[in-house]
Amino acid sequence: MAKTTTRAVFWLWSALAGVVSAAVFLAVAEALALITDRNGSPILAVGGFVIDIVPQPFKEFAIATFGEYDKIALLVGLGLAVLIASAIAGVLQFLKPPLGVIALVIAGVLSVAAIVTRAGASAISAIPAVAGTVASCLLLWFLIFRLRRWAAVDLEANGSADQNDSAKNVDRRTFFAVSAIAGASAVLVGVGARVVNVATSSIDSVRKALKLPAPRSTVSIPAGAELDIEGVSSLVTSNEDFYRVDTALTVPSIDPASWRLKITGMVDEDVELSFDDLTAMGLDEFAITLTCVSNEVGGDLLGNAIWLGVPVRDVLRKAGVKSGADMVLSRSVDGYTASTPLESLTDDGLDAILAVGMNGEPLPLEHGFPVRMVVPGLYGYVSATKWLTELKVTTFAEDEAYWTPRGYSAKAPIKFSSRIDTPRPGTPITAGRTAIAGMAWAQTVGIERVEVKIDDGDWQNATTSEPINNDTWVQWYLDWDAEPGTHYVSVRAVNKNGDLQVVERAPIAPDGSAGWQRTLVTVS
Repeated sequence: MAKTTTRAVFWLWSALAGVVSAAVFLAVAEALALITDRNGSPILAVGGFVIDIVPQPFKEFAIATFGEYDKIALLVGLGLAVLIASAIAGVLQFLKPPLGVIALVIAGVLSVAAIVTRAGASAISAIPAVAGTVASCLLLWFLIFRLRRWAAVDLEANGSADQNDSAKNVDRRTFFAVSAIAGASAVLVGVGARVVNVATSSIDSVRKALKLPAPRSTVSIPAGAELDIEGVSSLVTSNEDFYRVDTALTVPSIDPASWRLKITGMVDEDVELSFDDLTAMGLDEFAITLTCVSNEVGGDLLGNAIWLGVPVRDVLRKAGVKSGADMVLSRSVDGYTASTPLESLTDDGLDAILAVGMNGEPLPLEHGFPVRMVVPGLYGYVSATKWLTELKVTTFAEDEAYWTPRGYSAKAPIKFSSRIDTPRPGTPITAGRTAIAGMAWAQTVGIERVEVKIDDGDWQNATTSEPINNDTWVQWYLDWDAEPGTHYVSVRAVNKNGDLQVVERAPIAPDGSAGWQRTLVTVS
């Protein structure tokens, strides 16, 4: 008597067929993207689309939860979504053909739409997704066709002798053989194509070989600029530790030899600069602290670096800015845009620069190689465009940048603030003499003093380090005779204009968080 298979098991096999078909879709698309257009990767295009459309609260949650690993978390999430959706498509094709194939076609159309709407995409960019869709649909149809024939014989047998056992075994063996071969091939081809894509498009070797001209002027670090206190952030943040927040799902690879910067819009004449043109203007060092608008009170989404670059005002002067302009719309190679007030870029007293170096070396790839903007006093989302390709002189009334329609202000001066680095919350300290220490920043104005309060006591003046300049953060500390128990430690800053740091709490959107940090310290 032939052994029968339950209907639920056939649903499981049909789900497997859907997953294998989706894997083939991705593998074919990735392989063809190597030949036609590297921007034709569906998973990356869809990921970029998701980044663009996800509501602002979810963006903040992702940054706060995953930090610099938010892109990896997104890719993992997309992978799980593809896995579940493709399994459902397989079951649909088994139960109600051709619904599963239709589902794959819809997924393919959405992938094509995501690809062709990305910056720098062309009609050729859609070829990988189209080919992948056709291959996956044909495979799903074939696998489910075999599975349904096998199921028809097996389920109708109902425990009786199977007169068509030979035909059933052929369908079963064919289903599993094709599924195994297609699945294994998809993994090998897909992963191999992605690895080759990354390896061959990597510009890291070019970056390492790049020799930047020596700076005409260098940053002088004054004595007393860095305090010797354990647990306090470094005066200069290393490139490896510098925060990264951007919308790029993968880091763009741009060869300085082919890089061009266009200055367009409300200018006397359009100008195009090569990398050599830019560096030939003369490079200088600038110490500037950058802050992300997503930085919470007491957060670490800020860092201080020694940048090497050219003042933006010198570049704009080459094109000639027309009267009436009040904004520069900077554009990244991946389509990202930022709206920077024109006055912040042309003011002789502000060191807004086009940076090519960071802490003594060419910009790291993830920090904008070969050229990015660095503007003191403004949150990064309106000023710190990475992988820069265009400066459009325009007006706030005429143009809108990436984050403005997503709930953020078009102009975003940094709110000066302070932070406790040590003692850290959740890390008990022993009773006795200890240092409370941290950082404070008021870009373009400078920090006058920092004050600390223990529990409900009086505010006490902390000792601050010597600032490099008004565009950088300072370290501070207060010696404390810690007594056993739990204590609340608060910090606030006063800038050189005499303004007291805002006490009222404000959320990240629309223009940055605010409030005094107050942290609980346990003394044993």
